[in-house]
Amino acid sequence: MEKYLRVGVIANTHGVRGEVKIYATTDDIRRFKKLKECFIDTGKEKIPVEVESCKFFKEMPILKFRSMDQMGDVEGFKGKDLLVSREHAVKLKKNEFFIVDLVGLSVESDEGMPVGILTDVLQTGANDVFVVKTEAGDEVLIPYIEQCVPEIHPETGKIMVHLLPGLLDLNRR
Repeated sequence: MEKYLRVGVIANTHGVRGEVKIYATTDDIRRFKKLKECFIDTGKEKIPVEVESCKFFKEMPILKFRSMDQMGDVEGFKGKDLLVSREHAVKLKKNEFFIVDLVGLSVESDEGMPVGILTDVLQTGANDVFVVKTEAGDEVLIPYIEQCVPEIHPETGKIMVHLLPGLLDLNRR
């Protein structure tokens, strides 16, 4: 399990007082209002920062970090990931999962047939879609709805799916 979870990417500076625009990679951008501490991943190190304030501009969070009061203090962080530690992540409801915890799990049909490995989760407007890579190298798209994905067990590394008639045929090239 990953120790840190990405909640956004620093898109750009905002103004001259050290604020940054965040491209949110989390479902609920309101989570930034409650964010007190996080990390900037420079690629070489994870710099701990304390969030002094948060506001929104055109649906983008604008964060101000404590002790970073000028544009020059934050300019070098453009394009860097904004992370939270797992203990400071939002609390999940029953049957909710972080995508990072699902990628890499083995996918098996409810009839015992191995389907493949979950490689990605596409977030569409209606429902999420699991991208599963088969042993043959094909991709199978499975809608993340209760009828198709009745069970997810990250602790055992397995996802059980119900393959609706014709689903595998739709995904063949």
